[in-house]
Amino acid sequence: MRLKDRVAIIVGGGQTPGETVGNGRATAVVFAREGAKVLLVDRDLESAEETLARVKEEGGDGSCVAADVTREADCQAVVAACRERYRRIDVLHNNVGKSQGDAEVSATLEESWDAIFDLNLKSVIFMCKHVLPVMRAQESGSIINVSSIASLCTFTGPAYKTSKAGVNALTQLLAVENARHGIRVNAILPGLMDTPMAIERRARERNVARDVIREERNRAVPLRRKMGTAWDVAYAALYLASDEAGFVSGVCLPVDGAQSARVG
Repeated sequence: MRLKDRVAIIVGGGQTPGETVGNGRATAVVFAREGAKVLLVDRDLESAEETLARVKEEGGDGSCVAADVTREADCQAVVAACRERYRRIDVLHNNVGKSQGDAEVSATLEESWDAIFDLNLKSVIFMCKHVLPVMRAQESGSIINVSSIASLCTFTGPAYKTSKAGVNALTQLLAVENARHGIRVNAILPGLMDTPMAIERRARERNVARDVIREERNRAVPLRRKMGTAWDVAYAALYLASDEAGFVSGVCLPVDGAQSARVG
């Protein structure tokens, strides 16, 4: 088992309701399959508990905690809960984000901008702030931040794009600052994914069938003209969390079927 006896905090361990699995839930299941104890963090405790039930169905182990990670006090409480329950923290997987409410700059609302930055970037900063002292004392740890290829590619939402670009920059900064402590920090940049968060809202807002959204998104992906799934993100996270990536730090890894590699 690649994560045997390790403890992983998964921020965003629940998911938006929908037909498919979300990134946080898939990552929790994959980590648990590989031997990790998972602490599932979500504002929606019921959704996190649904993830935990799936983890336990497969023989995994873990627990849940409700938190709003846009609040520093909640981030601090998550870390304290993990230390109390499991005595250590080996992996921090930051997997929350939103684009809802984003608009072109001329139509940007201050409250929407702040809400997107709070969830996409501020949450990462303060979860890292409170996990890093634990990992430094251990002289080991892996932090994985879920960003987006929107940070690299043309994208119409300025708040989402710049907040995720901030995640990339923070990832690289933390990787260098914490290398001497044996802590690795990397980011995953998902492309177009068939997840509930990606599909359900767009179908609802446009009042079209989910398959219409899927087909439009599939056409934009170079690799087999098909979106990825949450499992693609989860297995990338597994690699970055494992000893196999022991010399990998400061990387912003696209998981996007070559979409960000396409120029022109």
